[in-house]
Order: sequence, then C-alpha cells, then structure tokens
Amino acid sequence: MCDSSGSSDVGWSPPTTIHIPLFHQVGIAHPTKTMTTSSTPGVMQTNLPLPGRRQGKVRDLYETRLADGREALILIASDRISAFDVVMSNPVPNKGVVLTQISKFWFSMVASKLGDRLKHHLLSTDPADIPGLSDKDRAMLKGRVMVGRMTKVIKVECVVRGYLAGSGWKEYQKSQTVCGIKLPPGLKQCDKLPEPIYTPSTKADVGHDENINFEQSCEIAGVELGTKLRDLSLEIYKMARDYAAQRGIIIADTKFEFGLPVSETDGDPTIPILIDEVLTPDSSRFWPMDQYEPGRDQPSFDKQYVRNYLEELVKAGKWDKTPPGPVLPDEVCKGTIDKYLEAYRLLTGKELVL
Repeated sequence: MCDSSGSSDVGWSPPTTIHIPLFHQVGIAHPTKTMTTSSTPGVMQTNLPLPGRRQGKVRDLYETRLADGREALILIASDRISAFDVVMSNPVPNKGVVLTQISKFWFSMVASKLGDRLKHHLLSTDPADIPGLSDKDRAMLKGRVMVGRMTKVIKVECVVRGYLAGSGWKEYQKSQTVCGIKLPPGLKQCDKLPEPIYTPSTKADVGHDENINFEQSCEIAGVELGTKLRDLSLEIYKMARDYAAQRGIIIADTKFEFGLPVSETDGDPTIPILIDEVLTPDSSRFWPMDQYEPGRDQPSFDKQYVRNYLEELVKAGKWDKTPPGPVLPDEVCKGTIDKYLEAYRLLTGKELVL
C-alpha cells in the first residue's frame, strides 16, 4: 500500500528498526516503569524450540516438519502493536488472537467462494499439529497460530484501494492521481472510487515499501504472473467488500501477499496461493458504515486509539516517534482490543470468547 496499514511477515526481511527490550518475555513487566495493561499479560515475543526463528513487527515465524513429512511455516501473531513504525513497549493482550481468527474466517470464505481458482496457505490453526512443543507452548499458541504451506514469496505487495484515503488522498490533491493512476476530478477525502484500483508496492532492501506501477510489478513477477496477481487481488477485494458491506463494515483498502508452492504436495509451483494474514484491521482499513461521511477522516476498527494517544504524547513533548515506544495505558489497550473484537463480531456474527 502506498501507506500500508499492515505489515508483511511471511516474506520476511529484516525490518528497518524493531526495538523489543529483553525484559519483554511473556508476563514480565518493565523494570523501571509501571505496567498499566490488563491482568492478562499478553504475548510480546516467543522463544520456541523450532528452527528458522525470525521476527516481524507483529509476527514471530518458525519452520517445522509436520507429521506427514511436509515442511511448513509457523506464523504466530503476538500481541505487539506498532504505530509510526515503532513497536510499543507493552502488548495489547489478545490482539494476536483476534487477528488470527479474522484471517481464519476470511481464508475459509476464500476457499468456499474462490476455491476453484485460488488456494491459500493455511493448513491448520491447531497448536497440536506442531511437533516438538510442550503443553505450555501449545497453550500460549492457542488461537494465535497459523500453520502454513511453505512458499516462495512473490516480492510484490498486492494493494487494492476502493476509497480515497491516506497517502492516496494526499497524492490526489497534488496530481489527481493515486500511485500514478489518474482519477476523476472533484473527489473528496474518503470518497468511494468509481472502481477499485490496484496499486502494488514492493519491499525495499532498506526502509519502507516502495510504490510501483502495474508494469513494474510485471517486471518483478513476469507479465503472466503479475496479471494473475492483479486479477486475483481485485476479485478477493470485491468479494470481501460486498460481504463486509452487508455486515456494516466498509473495507476501504487492503493488501494481499502471494507465494508459489515449493512442494508438489502444495500445488503447481507456477500458480500463486494466498499467504500471510488476510483482510484484518492490521492489513486493511475497516470503517464503520453507520459513521461514514466523505470529506473527512473516518473512524476505524484498528489502531485508532493507539495513534490518538501517541499524537497527544507528541503534542505534549513526551515522545518523538522514535524507539522505544511508550507504555500504553490500560484504557488505550482496552479501547483497541474492543475495536478489534467489534470487527470480528460484525464480520462473523459471533462473539469471540477470549
């Protein structure tokens, strides 16, 4: 995304800067600051007896070999939360659980509605399927782990925008374009676009994602594969947009990632499958439909509570948007997780018991 609202971890590359202090093991408080999070400690990081450990802003990744002999990727959604490219000093308890369950919901829908032409990477969300773990490890992973097919990640972030927001709105005001795509005149901030647009980006070797156009994405992936990524991304977005609209949520934009299977067991190595998280408040902009009003920023089902709190700290001269991130008060953590839970409830029609 031109201003990606999520983070990509499956095709992991070392982030620019991630500061997670050594004391942030599960349930251990900051030695010099009072922890004000909820009584549930949350999961800041993991240290499992599995190979291939690496860490993104939110996810911890490992590799394993399953009982059937196939290699698999283990994706663990921690309760870390980042804003302004800085990881905060304390978790939002259960955030990783909610994100994983939202992804699981959407992966199921993709399989149901698009399964004849699109596979996804998710094999299991059951910690019991991961060999070599203790009961304590499995208890910690409950609800927050995905066991995924091993893939060769395609180095294109597949972004779809349905509304004029974020850096897209800033660019439009200057040039009447979004990521180089010409749009009609007279659009307002957060207006719905005439049609969703595909605005890919790619991971920079150092720093942030880089915006690219469709032609550049085809130079990376090849014309046939690049075209397939565009068409699949638009199709998934439209399916999700239409479903969410019936549930009171506007999906303003989102990003997808795809990979190519590395094992014949997982499919044709030339046909992309959907990987990473999908259609969560961390990888998308979710807006409440009943509060939608073009011409201004919209309320959202994401890190709004965190960003608002941090902006107040910046205004007061108490933080300068550099690591380490401040400790989030209990009420900010609660407001944030409540928004994630509300998104889950609206999408699925169910309450998520944590």
